[in-house]
Amino acid sequence: MEIENSEQTIDEGLYSRQLYVLGHDAMKKMGSSNVLIVGLKGLGVEIAKNVVLAGVKSVTLYDPEPVRIFDLSSQFFLHEDDIGKPKAIVTQPRLAELNQYVPVSVLEGELTNDKIRNFQVVVLTETPLKKQLEINDFTHANGIHFISTDIRGLFGLVFIDFGPHFTVTDTTGENPLTGMVAAVSKDIDGIVTCLDESRHGLEDGEYVTFTEIKGMEELNDCEPRKVKVLGPYTFSIGDTSNFCDYISGGIFTQVKQPKTISFKSLREALKKPEFLISDFGKWDRPGQLHLGFQALHAYTEKSGSLPRPYNEHDADEVLKLVKELNEQCEEKVELSDKLIKQFAYGATGDLSPMAAVFGGLVAQEVLKACSGKFHPIYQFFYFDSLESLPDNVKFGEEECAPCGSRYDGQIAVFGKEFQDKIANFRAFLVGAGAIGCEMLKNWAMLGLGTGPRGAIHVTDMDTIEKSNLNRQFLFRPNDVGKLKSECAAAAIAKMNPQIASRIISHQDRVGVETENVYNDDFFEALDVVTNALDNVDARKYMDRRCVYFRKPLLESGTLGTKGNTQVVLPYLTESYSSSQDPPEKSIPICTLKNFPNAIEHTIQWARDSFEGLFKSPAENVNLYLSQPNFIEATIKQGTSSKEILEGIRNYLVTAKPLSFDECIAWARLKFEEYYNNTIQQLLFNFPKDSVTSSGTKFWSGPKRAPDPLIFDPENETHMDFIIAAANLHAFNYGLTGETNREYVKKVLSNVIVPEFTPKSGVKIQVQENETVPQASTDENELQDIVSSLPSPSSLAGYRLNPVEFEKDDDTNFHMDFITASSNLRAANYGIQPADRHKTKFIAGKIIPAIATTTSLVTGLVCLELYKIIAGKNKLEEYKNGFVNLALPFFGFSDPIAMPKYKYHESEWSLWDRFDIEGDLTLSEFLDYFAKNHNLEVTMLSCGVTMLYAFFIQGKKKEERKNMRLSQLVETISKKPIPPHVKALTLEMCVNDREGEEVEVDVVPKFDVM
Repeated sequence: MEIENSEQTIDEGLYSRQLYVLGHDAMKKMGSSNVLIVGLKGLGVEIAKNVVLAGVKSVTLYDPEPVRIFDLSSQFFLHEDDIGKPKAIVTQPRLAELNQYVPVSVLEGELTNDKIRNFQVVVLTETPLKKQLEINDFTHANGIHFISTDIRGLFGLVFIDFGPHFTVTDTTGENPLTGMVAAVSKDIDGIVTCLDESRHGLEDGEYVTFTEIKGMEELNDCEPRKVKVLGPYTFSIGDTSNFCDYISGGIFTQVKQPKTISFKSLREALKKPEFLISDFGKWDRPGQLHLGFQALHAYTEKSGSLPRPYNEHDADEVLKLVKELNEQCEEKVELSDKLIKQFAYGATGDLSPMAAVFGGLVAQEVLKACSGKFHPIYQFFYFDSLESLPDNVKFGEEECAPCGSRYDGQIAVFGKEFQDKIANFRAFLVGAGAIGCEMLKNWAMLGLGTGPRGAIHVTDMDTIEKSNLNRQFLFRPNDVGKLKSECAAAAIAKMNPQIASRIISHQDRVGVETENVYNDDFFEALDVVTNALDNVDARKYMDRRCVYFRKPLLESGTLGTKGNTQVVLPYLTESYSSSQDPPEKSIPICTLKNFPNAIEHTIQWARDSFEGLFKSPAENVNLYLSQPNFIEATIKQGTSSKEILEGIRNYLVTAKPLSFDECIAWARLKFEEYYNNTIQQLLFNFPKDSVTSSGTKFWSGPKRAPDPLIFDPENETHMDFIIAAANLHAFNYGLTGETNREYVKKVLSNVIVPEFTPKSGVKIQVQENETVPQASTDENELQDIVSSLPSPSSLAGYRLNPVEFEKDDDTNFHMDFITASSNLRAANYGIQPADRHKTKFIAGKIIPAIATTTSLVTGLVCLELYKIIAGKNKLEEYKNGFVNLALPFFGFSDPIAMPKYKYHESEWSLWDRFDIEGDLTLSEFLDYFAKNHNLEVTMLSCGVTMLYAFFIQGKKKEERKNMRLSQLVETISKKPIPPHVKALTLEMCVNDREGEEVEVDVVPKFDVM
């Protein structure tokens, strides 16, 4: 069914992070799509929650069944006092709260074709196969996108039918590849060579177009040309023999081509299924589960209910039906009786983590159906986490029978004994953002920490912002400005009142400075730590703490449609910090300052200018006014001291504005300096026709020759810069700003701009490794600047207001300045400008995010949590995961085993250390290692404090040897050991029994009390 683009405006404040995943076009198409979701147990409500958050035109719910206590196992919007009421009626208002832009309604009466006709997407859960076939026959014939999905215990399936002619506009969501051209041959092959051996990254059959080519200008903005890859730096685009000769320059850009997919109907696909593999370690399971789910439908239709938990007779009946189905298949499937029976044993189970995995996955498929963005599943997807079952629990019909508990859906799979283990587990969640909210929701449904020994600690120092509401579903608009950890804890207490007295919210950042809060007693009482963090430093810190206290760590992260999970287990795996991503590629300084060739360069330059104009100088002024020794310390810095002191003088004396008009004049002069004078100087040093010592043109390859800009008050971008810069400068001084353009133009007409003449002898850095001699700073010159400054005492209490960059406030001029500043510099260099949306993404280093990925990833983490609670101790039973919902792709692997090392005959890993009881003297400590480990300690330190070294001589050495280690640490560091510290860790260098230095990263830990 074709969906017309809607012209409604998109609330970028709410959807900002999601927009960087889907884009405006996809979001507008979603805004024209009506979605029907059938079945509102845990899976149905998870899909609905994610679709409502994403922002479609409307969501309609269908589930007339009454709420049962069993449903509370995974349906987080149901409460005990809802039992007996229709699920859809109860759930509708709670879903509607998630997004004011998405109407949520209830479909009543029979589910007929006439009622389905009005929807663009229909999602079926908890629907008999016979009814699925009936509905799909209609949707397939009428251009309605169809999805059916179910979870049964630790098993789940998805089926997708988007019709015989479904068009995908962008299969991956990745940015189009682009690169600079060094040459294009004029022949039948048209061979394109990339600049400076830059890999093009293209594949055979993809398409490209060109811009900025000189000579062979027929290629500029040409129809997309098909690529044949010849090598990593060259590709062919077909016949160019009739074109003009190539001279220089050019940029190629990949053009994404739409892809049309033909889906089979469910009736046809059941006979000849095509599978998306969820785990290549289980390649034999999709075929078996394909028969298993059909057999389960047949069993339910025949008996009127699902198989009873761990009932042998019922499981045998399901197995018999699977074998009968297999006999009817053209291609027989090799069956595992054990797998099918295990599937039947837990089929009544309803697990929140499985609902989260499939709810995230299916909701993304709904968005694909609405928008045509990303490649849909083709056509069946089966997934299981059978390895989450504990090994040391005795399963049986009585153990797993329902007992009138809200956890009956989980007890049906894991049993009552394991439910008690879950309830008495103690967990620490670090972060209550998107992943944190989803994690807490799952934990509430699991009943984690609800027992007499159990507890959940959650910490997050951040407050809730509007942009959080699109993904962090525990929060509502009236929570904006409140603490995340407190609101999240209160929200899940409503979902499961049993957790209310067991969850403790904290507002302290995790770090060295809060080790008095998260101290030894705190960590030793924990059973697991789960990170829900958005920065690497905090992740590494928590990783170190988990290694130190030997606690399991569950780590995860998302980036748009991509997500990953990692399990860190004491004495089994490497730690999070053991491996890391390569550092981000930085932009060379000379490129930023003088030779930008991409919009990313001009945005970073504008971001740096923002700091250099509105933050750093104001901070330096305040330091000068408040710190008595600031001048002395600054002069000692050397080369940068003159620049800092001149900045203070400018902001306090020579350029200090007394009115907003003077701020306008200041902004006008900055425009001239940045976009005219600096460019004139650059072209004076390197004229457009200059050549290098090797005879090649200086302005060639990545170097784009700039042009100075002439200020034009009628040019919107020019005026954007002036207004934003003037208002930010006024903010520094507490002056009232103005945005009236006519008023600003009037003031500008009276501003005198000095004429600029380029100077000889100005050195400009051309290469990254080139050193530009710094002008020597005369001490008298510095003293002259200092003497021209007003004394701090004469300005007692006076302070400037430094501007702290905040990308999400559209009224503060921050993004106005950076967008205008970047686009003006882009205009200097002939670079395609970027709109505010893209500029904000790059300047703000925004991480794209969408609720679907977050939901799925936290579900995977909780499936690993089951294993930790079960005490599994085999590496191969755990899974690290990587998913990309856009492709879609699922990859699972065993966690990486901890590396092992040796000294003498002893083996050690990162999880080992020397635990030393008592507070020994240094002499006793040295003797301990000599006698017990045949190791000679040659150097010993605690943090940055050197306690002992073999080269320390005489009296000092003897004095130290007689001191207790705690006394030694306090004496040398000149700091007392904080009262919360129970033990200290030391770093040491040692020699083995042969006198050779050996690496022993096993740190000694000794008691200080």
